[in-house]
Amino acid sequence: MPEKIPDNSVGLVTPQRQSFAQALKLDCGRSLPEYELIYETYGTLNAQASNAVLICHALSGDHHAAGYHSLEDRKPGWWDSCIGPGKPIDTHRFFVVSLNNLGGCKGSTGPNTPNPVTGKLYGADFPMVTVRDWVESQARLAASLGIQQWAAVIGGSLGGMQALQWTLQYPEQVRNAVVIAAAPKLSAQNIAFNEVARQAILSDPDFHAGRYYEHDTVPRRGLMLARMLGHITYLSDDAMRAKFGRELREGKLNFGFDEAEFQVESYLHYQGRSFVDRFDANTYLLMTKALDYFDPASLHEHDLTRALAGVKAKFLVVSFTSDWRFSPARSREIVQALLRNRKTVSYMEVTANQGHDAFLLEIPQYINGFSAYMQHVAREAEQHG
Repeated sequence: MPEKIPDNSVGLVTPQRQSFAQALKLDCGRSLPEYELIYETYGTLNAQASNAVLICHALSGDHHAAGYHSLEDRKPGWWDSCIGPGKPIDTHRFFVVSLNNLGGCKGSTGPNTPNPVTGKLYGADFPMVTVRDWVESQARLAASLGIQQWAAVIGGSLGGMQALQWTLQYPEQVRNAVVIAAAPKLSAQNIAFNEVARQAILSDPDFHAGRYYEHDTVPRRGLMLARMLGHITYLSDDAMRAKFGRELREGKLNFGFDEAEFQVESYLHYQGRSFVDRFDANTYLLMTKALDYFDPASLHEHDLTRALAGVKAKFLVVSFTSDWRFSPARSREIVQALLRNRKTVSYMEVTANQGHDAFLLEIPQYINGFSAYMQHVAREAEQHG
């Protein structure tokens, strides 16, 4: 719990909910007859609705990107370092929208919400969703809020893929796209990591083919293992060495398997256990599949340059030197494809040893460069106003 809410915080925020009665046809061939999206907003929409910014979350993120839900909150939203008065996404200048994607587990329609047809929780019956489906649902939310064009669509990791997809799917509705620590598609290694994580969940005896709600249980061990594996890939070797080294929890070896002996083992166990308490296994499966399926160039004979030929937005692409899950080389693929199309793009490669998770941290080079770009976006929004 904060002793005092900082002056540069958006303060106390209340999630909002928007219901949609129009069916949403999905890439998988199925449809959602109706659905809800939960979201938060920060700042004020100007009279011309020219200062709206959309925040797209990563795999385990949600709508709570900034501020506090109550004074008892121990932590602010997941991207509080970048959203708020005077921060890169300055809420004195922008109206910020952050939502929980379809298939999520924090209030939007997903596996842990009721299926209107059966009255029971969707569970394993929730359809597969793609990044394209998310963008379509986000566009409907924008329309409901009176936003015809985003000043910027911004996201890191899987969120960056959504920002990129927005420029392809709705090119006239995005003036700027900020794509951070992302890639134009997953590598075989990344797909492999996701599959191992899914198999950890699927093989848990408490998974019950995705119908664990009906058995009043949770596939805790499988989800915990999936998160532990994922978390390792989000950190760099240097970051793990600096934080843990080979330090022992009790200063000696126990010569057994029952308990964590090294500090890094204890840390991973903690991360896994805490994740189980706040996330849903079916959602984890859906989100990792959406990552695997993302490949906009596949519709253009796997030519990314052709795929990006019709985008109208200006871009900021950001990568981090120690990010081996979405390496700078993958960001440069996007940059080079945009340049071949003579699009306006800025590229920032941030020197950082924190790995993939660096995009969530207050690294001066990153924050300063991000702020400079967003100041340009803010001035542009004011001119549109």
